[in-house]
Amino acid sequence: MPIMLIADDNRQITSILEEYAKKEGYEVKIAYNGRQALEAIDKHKPDIVLLDVMMPLIDGFEVCRRIRKVSNVPVIMITARGEDFERIMGLDIGADDYIVKPFSPAEVMARVRAVMRRIGAENISSQLFVYDNLKINMEDYIVTIDDNNVSLTKKEIEILWTLATNKNKVFTRENLLNSLWGYDYYGDSRTVDSHIKRLRSKIDNFNHENWEIKTIWGVGYKFEAYDEK
Repeated sequence: MPIMLIADDNRQITSILEEYAKKEGYEVKIAYNGRQALEAIDKHKPDIVLLDVMMPLIDGFEVCRRIRKVSNVPVIMITARGEDFERIMGLDIGADDYIVKPFSPAEVMARVRAVMRRIGAENISSQLFVYDNLKINMEDYIVTIDDNNVSLTKKEIEILWTLATNKNKVFTRENLLNSLWGYDYYGDSRTVDSHIKRLRSKIDNFNHENWEIKTIWGVGYKFEAYDEK
């Protein structure tokens, strides 16, 4: 069951929104101040947040800023004031939508559905990379070239995804080691080299004349896209 966090110090509002959210199929968590909101986000990892601007202890703007440092969870901000600068500020710091009081609870739920549809579409599209004859589907971990499946390991797919989605950008071995194996990994850069070698040996069985994984000697690797130079 998806989780919704409702953060508002007005208990009447939270009660009404909770009732509507439960009808939408959400498990609801309530926070009555900014500090509780941040604690709830850390503890419950909600799927969407309704966030009042004017809350005790930590206001909604600051809560949203802190959320965006650690999470991309959808945030809909709620305020009693409708000044343009507040809406712009909320959106600039990472809110996904903005609702002004007084509002209809049904409208809030409609906004929630719209945001979740949009985020869902973005997540789906963000899991698929297509360039020339190459397709990488990270949802299913499938790579095809000219619609032929390429048998790659999970790590090889992650390397190809990292390079391909950053076309023509050079990654050092340390960049790849840290981003794909983690900063606490105790291996060395030869790990990257060996994975790249195996990856190349597999994709070189297929035609890819418009792109390649290129070695930048003394530096690292990049996905070279020839028609984007």
